Amino acid sequence: MQNAFFDQIATLKNLPTLPHILLNLFEACNRDSVDLEEIAAIVSKDPALSAKILKLVNSAYFGLSQKIQEINHAVVLVGTSGIRNMAICACVYEAFPKPKKNTNFNLKAFWWHSLRCAFLAKTIAAKIQAEQPDEAFVCGLLHDIGKVVLWVNFPAAYDGLLADCRSDGQRLTAVEARLGATHCEVAAWLLHRWKFQTVIADSARYHHEPPDRIAQALLMTQIVWVANCLSQDDSARIDAGVVAAQNILGLPADQCHALIEKSGQEATDVAAALGIDMRTGQPDPETIDPKDRQVQDELVWNVRNLALLMGSLEGFLSASETSDMLSVISNGLKILLDVDRCLCFLYDAEKGILRGYTQDQTGRYRKNHGLAVSMGMDQSLLVRTLVEKQPMDSLHAQERHPLTILDNQLLRLLDGQGLFYLPLVARGDAVGVLVLAIQKNDLPHLLKKVPLLNLLGHQGAMALQLHQLKRQQLQAIQATRAEAAGDLAKRVVHEVNNPLSIIKNYLKILEIKFSGKEIPLDEIRIINEEISRAAHLLKSLTQFSTPKKPTRETTDINSLLMDIVTLTKESLLRHANVNLHTNLDPGLPAVLAEKAGLKQVFINLIKNAAEAMQSGGNLFIETRHVPPPIGGKLGHGKKGSSGYAEIQFKDDGPGISEAMQAKLFDPYVSSKQGMHAGLGLSIAYNIIRSLHGRITCESIMDKGTVFKIELPLQAGG
Repeated sequence: MQNAFFDQIATLKNLPTLPHILLNLFEACNRDSVDLEEIAAIVSKDPALSAKILKLVNSAYFGLSQKIQEINHAVVLVGTSGIRNMAICACVYEAFPKPKKNTNFNLKAFWWHSLRCAFLAKTIAAKIQAEQPDEAFVCGLLHDIGKVVLWVNFPAAYDGLLADCRSDGQRLTAVEARLGATHCEVAAWLLHRWKFQTVIADSARYHHEPPDRIAQALLMTQIVWVANCLSQDDSARIDAGVVAAQNILGLPADQCHALIEKSGQEATDVAAALGIDMRTGQPDPETIDPKDRQVQDELVWNVRNLALLMGSLEGFLSASETSDMLSVISNGLKILLDVDRCLCFLYDAEKGILRGYTQDQTGRYRKNHGLAVSMGMDQSLLVRTLVEKQPMDSLHAQERHPLTILDNQLLRLLDGQGLFYLPLVARGDAVGVLVLAIQKNDLPHLLKKVPLLNLLGHQGAMALQLHQLKRQQLQAIQATRAEAAGDLAKRVVHEVNNPLSIIKNYLKILEIKFSGKEIPLDEIRIINEEISRAAHLLKSLTQFSTPKKPTRETTDINSLLMDIVTLTKESLLRHANVNLHTNLDPGLPAVLAEKAGLKQVFINLIKNAAEAMQSGGNLFIETRHVPPPIGGKLGHGKKGSSGYAEIQFKDDGPGISEAMQAKLFDPYVSSKQGMHAGLGLSIAYNIIRSLHGRITCESIMDKGTVFKIELPLQAGG
């Protein structure tokens, strides 16, 4: 009987179909060795998919000077990740067809549950370190697709079943069987027809089985079963899911509730971006919203955008630098709005400024020191967006008040008819602002996408904030460790100096007592000198934590660096086969600093770079004058600043591991082999700190290391 039922629904015109070509594409993209020519051949067979890819390649997302017309060229540019994302987009579109009418089946509630289940399945899979969390997401998303098939093709009969059963899932599957098959069986049949892997179809087939049977199933089936229970609004079903998660997956109850909250927040963000009504109550058939059909159309449109956007947001997981995170945000903007003119401003709370970032010729975002804006410019749309944490646009704003000079300057810089300001907000804290060039005709279309833009901005702000907090915590830990080690060193020196002083006193007594007699006075003198030297060495152990008060003098950084280069080039760099490159800013003002201390810091950094590049390499030394922010003064009451001097030491050596970076400026820590005390960088850190400056390190394994020093300049300097 069931086979006859499936034969019947296979002929129905409203049955969702998944093009066979997409299945082949999934298989090709998931292979360990990806053949781009094969993927291009597969895509070429589907005109619709080919058109989508060509449209994306020729958009501002790639910013190509020439139009791409060949699909094989497009596939090379898009890559397997982009191909996969577009395929997922098409799959989701087919999985949620337009209904002919809206009765007891609430499409919004269905989508909301499926989305929560998908995020929970993915989160659980990642938590227990199961393979392919993305596959778990697809399983969770499509586990209930059988309901859509039954509802669309048997509207009257299925509507009656839904009215009788309401939210009782077990009863629903029992009465569904009267139609010929349950929604679980229909989903598994459809996914098998779509040629999804058996494990995905089984996740749908068994998601209403009793827990004792699920305990004997494959891991992916167990994950989706638990996720389906935990994503219910029924507390009893949630409790059952928690028990199963403990017994089957080994997840404690507190972790289950934490995962529910985390995944719920992710699904809430997505639902808000899509305009999904999260209320689960069933609508009254006689009071259906007349705009429902339009909302469903917009839902499909938003799902397509979201599928591509979520693929872009995956980049935050691998981004380790601020530049990489800004690139991910920029790529998301290109996908959503097809724009390629964007400025990024990040808030520096310590200095009270918004610091601008622009793309260089390679596409990487770098600080633009000419775009440092003081928070004192509180009439500008840029600063107001950060303070008020609300999107703004210059087109509406200038209808009420003239734009500030700063906003007009940004408008000319981006060469648009108007500007759109998007705040980057994480956990209620403003992290920065994105500034986009827009055309007047594009503004209504852009405003419709504000929810998705806010989702992108929120995810980007979270990544940037976590990166910033990590660096701040690292600096605080380094300062605390240095202070603690200094206290320990002082106690050790004090205790060791006591017996040394006693020994010296006794030697003096012996010298007096045996005066005029034949005793080895030279040997006693040598012993005295060595004891004094030992005391001096002990005293030097405390220098990293209590540096002496610097004697400041006007210092020409460029001249000092050139003297050091001359000193070290022959003796150190040439023997290490290291090529030295200098790029010194001729307009760099002199700084008020301790010249000897700076010389010690610079020599140490050059020596470290040379020793790290044992097989040779390149060392780049650069200086730059960073002017004060636009607006004339720093925040937080800082007075009379002329900006700061930036000195950078960059090598292309092996890099420094994250574990070593976490304690790089701690005393007695060294990655070098042999007799190295590990005090050089700790002393350098304290010397720069005593000058009210800052020294930081950024390093990527197998790519190189950058040490950056910032020294304040006094007004008139």
